[in-house]
Amino acid sequence: MEADSAPAEVPEQIDRVLETVLGAYRMRVEITADVRYCGTWFDREPATDYGQFHLVTEGECWVGGEAFAVPLHLGAGDMIVFPSGVRHLLSSSADAHLPEAACDPTDTCMLCGELEFLGGSGNPIISALPAYFVVRSRESGEEFRQLAALLAAGSRDRRWGRQVVQNKLADSLFTMAVCEYVRCADEPRGLLAALCDARLSKALAAVHERPGEDWTIQSMAHAAGMSRTSFAELFAHTVGMPPIQYLAHWRATEARRLLKNRRFSVAAVAEMLGYRSEAAFRRFFKRLEGVGPGHVRSHGDDADAG
Repeated sequence: MEADSAPAEVPEQIDRVLETVLGAYRMRVEITADVRYCGTWFDREPATDYGQFHLVTEGECWVGGEAFAVPLHLGAGDMIVFPSGVRHLLSSSADAHLPEAACDPTDTCMLCGELEFLGGSGNPIISALPAYFVVRSRESGEEFRQLAALLAAGSRDRRWGRQVVQNKLADSLFTMAVCEYVRCADEPRGLLAALCDARLSKALAAVHERPGEDWTIQSMAHAAGMSRTSFAELFAHTVGMPPIQYLAHWRATEARRLLKNRRFSVAAVAEMLGYRSEAAFRRFFKRLEGVGPGHVRSHGDDADAG
């Protein structure tokens, strides 16, 4: 990374873009298991069509599988996230098949859950995340540690409504986990790599805040403080698509969010996103999403974008 690519203001720009992207997609986050392992144990987790995560609340464990060169150790307060639900193995030791006499592990408690983004075209955050990432308690921010501790404490509360509260806390914890990953990743990719570049993050923040503006490659490059050619090349290389294509996908995502609000007519949504006519907006939306705006409005997150 170049020396001028990460000044002090970047974290704020990262937060602004992450907030708009994560907020544009409805997310399902559920705590599915509150487990305690004793003695020597291992637990095989199959591949899934949704993401998975594990938060160690007491003790320690090892995680292995095809995605790992070597087993990974987790301690209390650590969280591992599998955005695409890859197959993995949880165990009490680095070698899940060690005989019980070979180790003397303490009890391990963890909260396990599922996460899934609903509706819309491919989420640029999820597609930019690796097969797995870990947030270490000792390296994370105070807010992450406090929320993880609150989740752990809530797992011992058996009062009515506990599951609903736990799911909402888990939703927030996952959002924080993504932010922690972006700040600490050695080799981010896609949109997350662009957020770590001071120039691209400025342009992305502007586009996400004002998607209805009459953006051109030149105006995006100006926001980034770069020449038109340099900006277009760097953006496409980093994000994986040209700036105007990214703008179109972001407008379609924002359109889905706005269409769910019955206070806005389709014509009003078209105007907010910079389209001179409702007909032009309808053609644009159908081309990118595969269905018309009316279908999304009627079916919400169940609308089939394919």
